[in-house]
Amino acid sequence: MDTKKVIQSQYLAALGMLKQAVVKCPDSLWNAAEDRNKFWHVAYHALFYTHLYLQDAEKDFRPWEKARNEYQFMGPMPWPPHNLPKIGEPYTREDELAYLAFVREQVQVRVPALDLEASSGFEWQPFGKLELQFYNIRHLQQHAAELYERLGARAGIDLDWIGSAS
Repeated sequence: MDTKKVIQSQYLAALGMLKQAVVKCPDSLWNAAEDRNKFWHVAYHALFYTHLYLQDAEKDFRPWEKARNEYQFMGPMPWPPHNLPKIGEPYTREDELAYLAFVREQVQVRVPALDLEASSGFEWQPFGKLELQFYNIRHLQQHAAELYERLGARAGIDLDWIGSAS
């Protein structure tokens, strides 16, 4: 079994599910005033951290060209004084889809190059690189599922499960 191919397949499947949610999201839910975490913000957060944790280490991370400072945070920032992030203009659907395409490319390039025996490369993630990939895929899928649920409950939109990507 090729572990890296399996990891890559599951990343691509989860990204495919997130893409379905972004594409099918009605305009009325994209930036709905009643949502504490806006639809677009949840999608961006999931993409940002997927992108980040595909790198060998924090020092190797190069933000996406349209990244905005603090937009990756959905709650108080992790360092004192734990301020809330300054979130302004939402990303457009087109921006999110462009970032998703960029992260897909990162999966295809980075996963084969990962040293799965190495440390995570992120001091706040106290485990190895292999476990970081499972952690990262779970995080991505959790947010995709959150958006699936939002679309189903509030817009009656059903989306497909993607089990793997070859």
